[in-house]
Amino acid sequence: MTRRDGRSLDHKTLEEIRVRAIERVQAGESPEDVIRTLGFSRRCIYTWLARYRTGGWGALKAQVLKGRPMKIQPKQMRWVYRTITGKSPLQYRFEFALWTREMIQTLLWEEFEPFELRLSLTSVGRLLKQLGLSCQRPLFRAMEQDPELVRQWREQEYPAIQRQARAEGAEIYFGEEAGVRSDCHGGTTWGVKGQTPVVLATGQRRSVNMISAVSARGHLRFMLTKGRVNGAVFTEFLRRLMHNAPGPIFPILDNGSFHHGRPVRQYVEKLGGKLRLFFLPA
Repeated sequence: MTRRDGRSLDHKTLEEIRVRAIERVQAGESPEDVIRTLGFSRRCIYTWLARYRTGGWGALKAQVLKGRPMKIQPKQMRWVYRTITGKSPLQYRFEFALWTREMIQTLLWEEFEPFELRLSLTSVGRLLKQLGLSCQRPLFRAMEQDPELVRQWREQEYPAIQRQARAEGAEIYFGEEAGVRSDCHGGTTWGVKGQTPVVLATGQRRSVNMISAVSARGHLRFMLTKGRVNGAVFTEFLRRLMHNAPGPIFPILDNGSFHHGRPVRQYVEKLGGKLRLFFLPA
């Protein structure tokens, strides 16, 4: 895209561009993606964000209004955004892997100590919001996951499984195991503001394990067990999954050791091709 020169635009147009850019960032778009689509240099967006943080919308006018100097500079804004979106707290020797305002407050002081960049927690939260960042529940993925193997499996191996299933009239299921505890406090609910809802639950700790398989059409099959899931238990689940099945079944599983164990292999071989196991990339 051709780079724009802001000096060639009238003040009203330039001001509108700045306002729209900040609104897009606050709506959740990446600052660098926003500025790239507008055709300005990457440095511009962080300068605009710093001005907005210091003086509000008025500071985005083409003729900069007089006022207090910017406490946080554009390059510092850029560093904060790239650090939060591209790195882990563990890389900075924090004890936890999830970002907090306190961590960012500490980093701003340590990283920019010559500038004496001290921000309150409230200011840190406001800064993150102005950068289009929000506090979210993260998705957890295995560190061992190989993105290239995942891509190959999705683009090559899974389509091949689908073709084989169509040719043999088989149904594909995705299998998984999970445990549920009686003292699990997951989920949220609505209540009167200022009055935290109370949920009565047993103080005894109990647990149950579940083996489940869901098809691409949404058909769910599951089995509960109180004991540990091993090869024998998983084989029993496969027996129930195959009971009265109208055609072959292709379960897709992770690489749990009991999925490859002898009881499972012997049962699969006994069915003579009616049950075929496929595995996700390691």
